[in-house]
Amino acid sequence: MATINLASGHSMPLVGFGLWKVARDITADTVYHAIKTGYRLFDGAYDYQNEKEAGEGIRKAIKDGLIKREDVFITTKLWNNYHHKDHAKQMAYAQRDAWGLDYIDLYLIHFPVALKYIEPEKLRYPAWWMDLERKIVQTDKVPIMETWQAMEELVDEGVCRSIGVSNFSTQLLYDVLSYARRPISSLQIEHHPYLVQSQLVTMAQEEGIAITGYSTFGPQSFLELPAIFRKRAEDVPMLFEHPVIQKVAKAHGRSAGQVLLRWATQRNIAVIPKSNNKARLQQNLEVNDFSLSTEELAEITSLDKGLRFNDPGFYLEKPIRIFD
Repeated sequence: MATINLASGHSMPLVGFGLWKVARDITADTVYHAIKTGYRLFDGAYDYQNEKEAGEGIRKAIKDGLIKREDVFITTKLWNNYHHKDHAKQMAYAQRDAWGLDYIDLYLIHFPVALKYIEPEKLRYPAWWMDLERKIVQTDKVPIMETWQAMEELVDEGVCRSIGVSNFSTQLLYDVLSYARRPISSLQIEHHPYLVQSQLVTMAQEEGIAITGYSTFGPQSFLELPAIFRKRAEDVPMLFEHPVIQKVAKAHGRSAGQVLLRWATQRNIAVIPKSNNKARLQQNLEVNDFSLSTEELAEITSLDKGLRFNDPGFYLEKPIRIFD
């Protein structure tokens, strides 16, 4: 299995399975089947609300002798309400225990914004809001440095082996690099031909930060969401059906999805697609045994529109303009 080296000295599979939008009641079985199919990287987050169930699927696979703990790589993320140092550490321990594994392989700061703390006992999965009605959004004054130092202590204490960030800009990466005691092992970003982010990708790779791209299929990932979250996705052609992607897929005898994944992995960007379709689940793993030409890579990259679908500056009533 192809891997990507992390600055921490560990390695991570180049293709994994993303747990975003996997329903809690099927997560354990989905993860178990993905392991049987050959997946070894699982990308989760507190906000996905299925860490416990994902851990159950992994532990069942270990119990049944399909894998050992060291065979799988678990990524999960710290949510925005828990950026204060004490809260970040408490949450990391709780998340590790939810997975039911000895350690987390890679722990990320999910977004570069702190929201007001709310006790999990009051609202377990707040997402962006402080209330059940999803009306109140409150940011908090917590510098990224405080949160990063908590992450470093978690590595010291063996809770996680590598740490990184998600949805960060070049400016924020440079800032963290200026004081980091432990390396930024990974940057996770929205990455597809409609949002290439070439400067960010280049800068991160120059600094030895491994990149994972999410939503590799672009608008496809967002059509299942409520109206405000899918509005941008409804206004553009699906990448699966785009003539450029179709042309390249036909030239290689591959699916459009495989071409989109290979466009990323050939540039050393890890991918984390999900699928409930067994055939597609297998196809998504089989993307590193063919190569796109330099011209094909460039033609796909030229589809860039700077179009971001995961943007709280767009879909929140009280916008949080992280990317502006």
